[in-house]
Amino acid sequence: MKKVCVITGGGSGMGLATAKSMGKEHLIIICGRSLKKLESAVQELVEEGIEAEAFACDVADTNSVEKLTCHAKGKGEIAAVIHAAGMSPHMGEAKQIMEVNALGTINVNNAFYKVMKEGSCIIDVSSMSAYLTPKVIMPVGLYKYSVKDPALFMKKIMNRVNLFPKKVRAGVSYGISKHFVIWFAKQDAARFGQKGVRVLSVSPGNFETPMGELEKEEADAYTKYCAIKRIGQVEEIASLFEYCVSPNAGYLTGVDILCDGGLVASGVNPLKKSR
Repeated sequence: MKKVCVITGGGSGMGLATAKSMGKEHLIIICGRSLKKLESAVQELVEEGIEAEAFACDVADTNSVEKLTCHAKGKGEIAAVIHAAGMSPHMGEAKQIMEVNALGTINVNNAFYKVMKEGSCIIDVSSMSAYLTPKVIMPVGLYKYSVKDPALFMKKIMNRVNLFPKKVRAGVSYGISKHFVIWFAKQDAARFGQKGVRVLSVSPGNFETPMGELEKEEADAYTKYCAIKRIGQVEEIASLFEYCVSPNAGYLTGVDILCDGGLVASGVNPLKKSR
């Protein structure tokens, strides 16, 4: 049986690009909430000679993620999980964003922890927004509840988000949720490490994706602050994912990798767009 690579949010953008890259040596399972939206992606992969299939999964739903895990395990040895599913502030309300980005990461890590074996790797995809959102609003003290009681974590974290004016809640929820993803992946490294499994996070900047298209105006405004004066290409982030899950990166775990063309390093203030 082939080694399996599971990619949540694999129907387009960086998830699909990663499927094409990882598909050379893996059976690919791409996931999304709607099978219909994944059909064209699977067809595209198959036409390139990649063994691929789609699986409907709502990462915010624990039972849905458990079903995905069981399905993937039945297909072979799970070598890699790339959890790229996520929602931006333009895609939903604050609660939905937190459920998909934060609770989704908890669900994916917890479910796949049970079935992944030595030598495998899971990547939780965050965002450079985790670095750009002012640290003063990050409720880091609440993150600990996610480890033993995700429901309590969600209640407390949303109580905090709801303290903000309604018009900014989606953006605040996004920034906090992506900051949480980095924290969760780091703290999970020890747990996964006991099984010889690696877990890390990657924080992409602005990339040429359907989600990125929704934020194109904002992305263009940021580009001038980047060390590399352009938007990232999905093949570039896919190559990073492929390396991180490979045996060549066998000592890499418990860390976040920022891939943003040098934007955060510029010291830009997202509130003022200045150094």
